[in-house]
Amino acid sequence: MQPPAHPPAQSVPAPQRRRALAFVLTIGVLSLFADCTYEGSRSILGPYLGVLGASALAISSVTGFGELAGYALRLLSGRAADQTRAFWPIILTGYTVQMLSVPALALVHTWPQAAALLILERIGKGLRNPPRDALLSHAGRSLGGYGWAFGLHEALDQTGAVLGPLLVATVLSWRHDFRLAYAWLAVPALINLALVLRARRVYPRPQELEQAPPQATPPQRGYGHAFWLYLSAACLVAAGYADYPLIAFHLHAQDAVSGTWIAQAYALAMAVAGGGSLLFGRWFDRSGTRVLLPLTVAGALFAPLVFLGHAHWAAWLGVALWGLGMGVHESIIPAALAPRVDPARRASAYGLFTAAYGVAWFGGSVAIGALYQLSAGWLVAFCLLTQALALPLFARVARSAAPQGRAA
Repeated sequence: MQPPAHPPAQSVPAPQRRRALAFVLTIGVLSLFADCTYEGSRSILGPYLGVLGASALAISSVTGFGELAGYALRLLSGRAADQTRAFWPIILTGYTVQMLSVPALALVHTWPQAAALLILERIGKGLRNPPRDALLSHAGRSLGGYGWAFGLHEALDQTGAVLGPLLVATVLSWRHDFRLAYAWLAVPALINLALVLRARRVYPRPQELEQAPPQATPPQRGYGHAFWLYLSAACLVAAGYADYPLIAFHLHAQDAVSGTWIAQAYALAMAVAGGGSLLFGRWFDRSGTRVLLPLTVAGALFAPLVFLGHAHWAAWLGVALWGLGMGVHESIIPAALAPRVDPARRASAYGLFTAAYGVAWFGGSVAIGALYQLSAGWLVAFCLLTQALALPLFARVARSAAPQGRAA
């Protein structure tokens, strides 16, 4: 079934468009400081866990379980947001848990303690994401393009993901002290919490930014065949994507990228993710789900370049392509989901979708960690196979629907 067409931006009153844009920018800026905090943390998490005594399998399993816990919780937080309409309290709780967990890593002395805080940080993200994405989708409808709204937000989001690792790299070049680097991340964390409180005051009901479309047919009770097909494809992509802590552990162990350059490589990945999000968001609004076909192929190439390449240029190119794929995961994949579900159930849909996505990510992370200890070749084969299996599913979804970003 074809998803509902998106109204052209010209049909939305100019004041509403401006307010929707201001809301997207507001969420983007607070996300900038959030990403500065937790992506700064993740840029050195692999080496930090290694210094604390964790093995490659432990690092991959812990990061994968953190993703599982965070994504599984989204199923509950999305449903709770739709049923209670308490979007902001859920968002604020999630950001508070997440932002306080990161600088607390400066206080740990064993890798299980660090792992517990890592999982708690992912839980905080899991709480706040479905209601936040639902509110962004409402603003996107008024802006005339889901891809543009999510792409603009992701570009700001990834700006923080660049600044965080650079902040960490600066601290480590000054004093090679992981705990000091984590302590400095308290600064963007507190700025984020202040901005969340301000956004809640200025936009108490951002769901009202979306004009309700005329209801030609009764709303569906389920999500439809295309939703499940799309979910299956996204889960395959998630399963075959390695976590950056394992990539950083490998690059550090092989001396392909060493020292403070590990954090700077992550900054490069986030810069590619942010810049690509703007471009790909516009591309999605014009062409629909079919853009996921070439982008999935390009992102999959990270695996052979990172884990099989021996030259420094291969490692850097692989990290950049990994960042491109992450930008797609964070912007185009959620944007393509928005027009497929009833706006009143959108937070629940995001919660269900990302919960399944997280289960797939966890299973893939454990498999990738185990394969890494056997052979890098087997790891690469697994990553490429999962991405290849997703392509025909994305193609079927693309054929079943017109471009989702704008009205035909």
